[in-house]
Amino acid sequence: MKPTAKPEIESLLKAVALAQQSLLMLDYDGTIAPFRKNRDQAIPYPGISALVQAIMRCGRTRVAIISGRDANEIIPLLDVEPRPELWGLHGLQRLRPDGSCELAPLEQDTVDALSAADDWLHAQHLRGTAEFKTGSIAVHWRGLSESEAEEVCQRVLLGWKPIARHMNLHLLEFDGGVEIRAADVDKGDAVRTILSEMKPGTPSAYLGDDNTDEHAFEAMIGHGLSILVRPRYRATAAAVWLKPPGEVLDLLERWLQACDGDECSRETSWAVNV
Repeated sequence: MKPTAKPEIESLLKAVALAQQSLLMLDYDGTIAPFRKNRDQAIPYPGISALVQAIMRCGRTRVAIISGRDANEIIPLLDVEPRPELWGLHGLQRLRPDGSCELAPLEQDTVDALSAADDWLHAQHLRGTAEFKTGSIAVHWRGLSESEAEEVCQRVLLGWKPIARHMNLHLLEFDGGVEIRAADVDKGDAVRTILSEMKPGTPSAYLGDDNTDEHAFEAMIGHGLSILVRPRYRATAAAVWLKPPGEVLDLLERWLQACDGDECSRETSWAVNV
């Protein structure tokens, strides 16, 4: 099938081709890597790592991965050298390419609230479904039947909703789970920090798939292109919708061509514009 051109994408790539420096920010799970029941096996879609590596080696694009994972988990999965800038834990953690790491401190009230959330899981015999990270706890039900997932979700939220409400935590549902986390920092804060370090007018894009990426999409308004990556469309603050993996690969290929000076106006396989 011949693709449909997206004017926002075309404008972005033309700007990338003309600029000395551009910015590409990518969520990990669901955006450049498929979801896996075993999270340790969630390697990027074929071709993604090679394209990210090639874009970085051109030297004209700053690449940052912004994920809800611990940033250290992404390094062996992404397998890119030189290593890109990695932001983990929804922006709480910043792992620079030189290996130095910054971790925002947690307020004691947040630590106490997360401990209460953990106690609830223990009482419900659900700790085995949980992923414990600095500043958050995520419960996963990917791989369960619909009825089993709904039961786990209801049991978790029964205890977590009042904790989040009374102790100022964020409660976020994502594809295959729910997470309770510190309200101090989100992906939007990470995007704003990175943008503040770039020259005004730098061609920029953020790609993400989940509800946790909405803060990042909002932070991109007036600063660059926000792109929702999902097999099916959902309501979003993003300006453009792409389907993984093919349309994401196509974008990265054309981004690389733009960095090389070879970007041309050709028809592409972008999905219908939002």
